[in-house]
Amino acid sequence: MGLIRRLFQREDPEASYAPLEGGSERPDGERIEDSEQPEYSRVDYYVFLLLGVAMLWAWNMFLAAAPYFQRRFQSDERLLRNFQSAELAVSTAGSLGSMIVLTKLQANASYPKRITSSLVLYIVIFFLLAISTQIFLDVSAAAYFVFFLLVVISASLATSLCQNGVFAYVASFGREEYTQGIMAGQGIAGVLPCIAQIISVLSIPPKESQDGAPQQSSKSALIYFLTATVVSALTLIAFTTLLSKPSNRERVRRTLDDEEVDAGYGAAAHKSIPLMRLFQKLYWLAGAVFLTFAITMFYPVFTQKILSVRDPATSSRIFQPAVFIPLGFLFWNVGDLVGRVIPGIPGLTLTARPRLLFLLAIARLAFIPLYLLCNIGGRGSAISSDFFYLFVVQIFFGVSNGYIGSNCMMGFVEWVDPEEREAAGGFMSLCLVAGLTAGSFLSFLAAGA
Repeated sequence: MGLIRRLFQREDPEASYAPLEGGSERPDGERIEDSEQPEYSRVDYYVFLLLGVAMLWAWNMFLAAAPYFQRRFQSDERLLRNFQSAELAVSTAGSLGSMIVLTKLQANASYPKRITSSLVLYIVIFFLLAISTQIFLDVSAAAYFVFFLLVVISASLATSLCQNGVFAYVASFGREEYTQGIMAGQGIAGVLPCIAQIISVLSIPPKESQDGAPQQSSKSALIYFLTATVVSALTLIAFTTLLSKPSNRERVRRTLDDEEVDAGYGAAAHKSIPLMRLFQKLYWLAGAVFLTFAITMFYPVFTQKILSVRDPATSSRIFQPAVFIPLGFLFWNVGDLVGRVIPGIPGLTLTARPRLLFLLAIARLAFIPLYLLCNIGGRGSAISSDFFYLFVVQIFFGVSNGYIGSNCMMGFVEWVDPEEREAAGGFMSLCLVAGLTAGSFLSFLAAGA
């Protein structure tokens, strides 16, 4: 608590800032525009989109691979019932702790180095997971659970490095289009792992467990985790190419120590911005992004429990748990992707209406009771319809997450001064991760549903 208290202290007495509505504006109320906004580059946009994909690929990979992990924990009922909530809690708590430290170290931050380090760490983690599908298959569920938590913690550290670095680095460009590209990439990161998971399962003959339930095979999991390794490697190559562009090297040159300019990384001489100052300008958007992702954290627990209403003994493989669970994640993430793309359409953004975004975030609570109407754990459903679950609950819950989250993460640059953008990017990422952490612990309430 002492660390958190110190983060919000040390306010600069020489400057006085109004709340969000008066954020980055002149005395006459006109919003400040950055006259040095760089030219839009489609190549840069796609690199940031790919970084968004890599940023959340690990997160969605763990969720979509639920059938494989269920198989590894099937010998221990307690672990089988709680591993998803434990994964969410450990991951988000680790991310929050990392984000607090990274945000505190903003004064000497090298954001390109943080991004590069995260991608290298992703590659190592995914490769270890791939190896684990072929060796030590006879270890106990408890032993595998320890390994599982270690890779989850490592992935959360990588995600924090990537998230903090990417949002701060993109803020230095001063273009909302690039931030929207990151958010869209995160949406794609939700869709592609689910598709990869479904294809990997369907491409391998079904394997029967002792109780006759279809399980994901180790071979399909191997293909799935190797795919994640390749995605991270390609992203690392793309980001290295982005840094090598003359225009971007010049941007790095203006903020790095002279000794390390040629390397493209180095320790940046940023001015430390007190978090309380940023909160005074961004409290509606910060609150909205916190609530949005806190409420969102209930969907993974419900999704890995909800089964098709069709009879598993006679239905096709797509309605079997090994495919239907990733299919549920796929529908949610398709909705999330659509929601993240919508703000990129002129006239459909709400970045100038932060209070409305906050109210919409609260309204998302209405989706949670809808899950209780579905076939949780095969115990039957109040509404016996896979269409209702997939197209109404999952799609629209995902759309609301993507739309509100993207508007919040795109809009914060409009309410801070240009020199505060990088710090504000780290602050908004901190609020996002704090929401995920709060929601992950609350999700234990849904674990027993």
